[in-house]
Amino acid sequence: MNCILELTDLEYHYPNGPKALESVSLRLMQGEKIALVGPNGAGKSTLLLMLNGMLRPDSGTVRFRGEPISYSRKALMNLRKQVGFVFQNPDHQIIAPTVFQDVAFGPVNLDYTEEETKTSVDEALMYVGLTEFGRRPPHNLSGGEKKKVAMAGVLAMNPDVLVFDEPTSALDPDSARSIMELLDELHHAGKSIIISTHDVELAYTWADRIVLMDQGKIILCSKPTDAFSDKELLAEAKLSKPVLVELYDALCELGMAKSEKIPRSVLDIVGILGMEHHCCRGCKAPGFIVLEDADFLNEDLAERIVHDEAIQIIGGMGSVAKKQAKDYGIPLTYTHGVIDKCLLKAISGQNCLIITSGGMIKRVLSRVEEFNAESGNTIEIVTFDNYLHNN
Repeated sequence: MNCILELTDLEYHYPNGPKALESVSLRLMQGEKIALVGPNGAGKSTLLLMLNGMLRPDSGTVRFRGEPISYSRKALMNLRKQVGFVFQNPDHQIIAPTVFQDVAFGPVNLDYTEEETKTSVDEALMYVGLTEFGRRPPHNLSGGEKKKVAMAGVLAMNPDVLVFDEPTSALDPDSARSIMELLDELHHAGKSIIISTHDVELAYTWADRIVLMDQGKIILCSKPTDAFSDKELLAEAKLSKPVLVELYDALCELGMAKSEKIPRSVLDIVGILGMEHHCCRGCKAPGFIVLEDADFLNEDLAERIVHDEAIQIIGGMGSVAKKQAKDYGIPLTYTHGVIDKCLLKAISGQNCLIITSGGMIKRVLSRVEEFNAESGNTIEIVTFDNYLHNN
């Protein structure tokens, strides 16, 4: 992977305040997901504000694609087109009287034509599931909807890097899950993403790499399983272990698990227990998973899906799949955590259909293959065309 953003020896003081960053160095690789984790005052938000030039370090260097960033107005405008920032509070970012006008603010200021602006805004609103919200005033929206408007405003400029300060802050659980699903979808579309969060559960299951911060310093940068297994470092960062790690530790102490792989999901726990106790095999024949590309869904296929009695579970993964399912009247059992939930159902003998598109298709295939290899299960996955041909 290529390095897309690099911070070297950053130092920063807020006026009349304490040192906010001290000797901070970090690299964000192309296509990577990083979570900054730490208590209030750790320096997470300050670090993020350095990434697209909203703050300038007292010393040290920020590089984008290998080049030190310039702080001229023109250079910063170009940088912010490529490094999009979504604030913790969307009210700090939403400024226009309608959703459409707000999302169009970036493209208009980048001198897009009227047609280019409309296309960019329409695509961004579709991506975040707010296609019909264009004429609405943002102040009438829920917190989760406002967060999506702020995201759409950034997506309309098609940045390579997405920066989120506390993306699920002050959101209800369903809205928080929806936002994180969007981040996963954007990652599968090739975006590099860096977030800050207090939520160790979210960071542990979502990120490729964890950056633990405290008092303006990076105290650890490693894989989630390493970061959240170190009791001393967690105590130093004033954090607790994720529940999954606590459960795994308890299972190991009871002699119920010996796997060297620390679980990062409920499905991983089930796989470990299945390998140790053979409780996932031999009880009943597993179900299978059918995979359908949402981009090729049509009325005829939708009707066959709805009336197929052999498929008990249907999951919609990604904005395109959810919209297509809604348009064609396909009832979705799952819209969050689709792959793992369908695998759990398949283990218990139920047949599932996953509707998705783009890079998420490859993710479904790799996750099923990974689970089969690690758990000893043999969950079959077939395309919808092959399923129809064989039935």
